[in-house]
Amino acid sequence: MRTLKLTSHRTNELIEITDAVRDAVSHSEVREGLVLVYTPHTTAAITINENADPDVVTDLLAGLDRIAPLQNNYRHLEGNSAAHIKSSLVGASETLVLSAGSLQLGTWQGIYFCEFDGPRSRKVHIQVLGA
Repeated sequence: MRTLKLTSHRTNELIEITDAVRDAVSHSEVREGLVLVYTPHTTAAITINENADPDVVTDLLAGLDRIAPLQNNYRHLEGNSAAHIKSSLVGASETLVLSAGSLQLGTWQGIYFCEFDGPRSRKVHIQVLGA
């Protein structure tokens, strides 16, 4: 397993980690199987989405803000309920197919770490599993 250490700089931010995941795969001896990308934080997430147009990331964050606005009479005392909701909606992990040593991503797809309670220091675990 490889662990990425990230630092977010904004409350809500998507950080592309596709190259780091590819690097973890290339350093493994696995050519066929699955790659699990997981973050162990309750106010963060992992997603796969378009990485060609930066407006997609902007729109994703804006859409999530409409679903779970920062202030909404939440009861959780820490003041980060919106981040917990966003994390649950997006999910803490993604599983990717590995074939011939390559991630089977679509042409426009990238892998993102999603920060919903930053800025913070965060971790992402990458596990390459052989078939």
